[in-house]
Amino acid sequence: MHKRAIPAIDAALTPRQGVTRLGQPMSYNRGPACDLAPWIGRLYVTAVDLPPDYRLDCSLLNDVAVIRIQLSGQWKAVTGKGVMEMGKSALLFGPQMKAMPISVTGSFISIGFAVRPGTGAAMGWASTANIIDRLFHLDDVGLPGTEILNQIDPEGDAEDWLLVIEAVLRAEVARRKLGFPDPITSRFEVLSYRDPNARIEDFAKDCGIGLRQLERIVQRDFGMSPKQVMRRARALDMAAHLRGVADHEEAEQIMLRYYDQSHLIRDFTKLFGMSPRQFVQRPLPLMTLTLENRQARRLEAIKRLEPGAARPWE
Repeated sequence: MHKRAIPAIDAALTPRQGVTRLGQPMSYNRGPACDLAPWIGRLYVTAVDLPPDYRLDCSLLNDVAVIRIQLSGQWKAVTGKGVMEMGKSALLFGPQMKAMPISVTGSFISIGFAVRPGTGAAMGWASTANIIDRLFHLDDVGLPGTEILNQIDPEGDAEDWLLVIEAVLRAEVARRKLGFPDPITSRFEVLSYRDPNARIEDFAKDCGIGLRQLERIVQRDFGMSPKQVMRRARALDMAAHLRGVADHEEAEQIMLRYYDQSHLIRDFTKLFGMSPRQFVQRPLPLMTLTLENRQARRLEAIKRLEPGAARPWE
């Protein structure tokens, strides 16, 4: 399926963390410290050198909220509430129901981490549905954005930056006396990674709750219905496979999740705004980086990758 080789990244784009075996950009990323793991997923650093006037147009599709610290680059995003432009900034990106167009001009450094589903409810957000397809400055939603920006040394290295972020988050957890996410939410997150074709009714029964209760929990913590979460998870796994940032041993299983070619094309086009073939033919470096981070997080969550182990696509 779509065996044409994905295009190499533009020669003007130089990822400081190197490229995959198929020539796609990589980030420095790792799991969180154990004491922060209930609330945050994988942390990442992406640093890319570009000519000052070079504009990179791409898109993002994340299944969880992501906090991004943009140390450099001039960014523009088309959100559910309109266009936002920003330079150096600390931002909360809500999960996306479909790909969010985003561009950056000039060299950039982006540092961030995934926010695990249910963390928002523990922090007092009414519902993740309120941040779907949107982005916010951290200070505007009561999070320590300015504090993080002030503490990060632009001359530091990737691990130094992630340690600073973890220290600020650790203090925030203690200050808020943050409770754990709903265990049903955590179980559903893992289910979406392991088997996005699973029957929602069977999962609710296994959890000892009714289907309506499960739907309310998932709507609150994922911002959409259980079936929408699973449809997006299925498409994200396929997208990672097509971009060469997935475990090749899962390739057949990932492809068999779709009943036929028309099923794949329909779901894929709805989420990514292009067919799988078009997705393979375009460079899409920012999208590839987000898919790589998610796959690393997913493979650890379902115990296919040991923490700190080399990723299959390296």
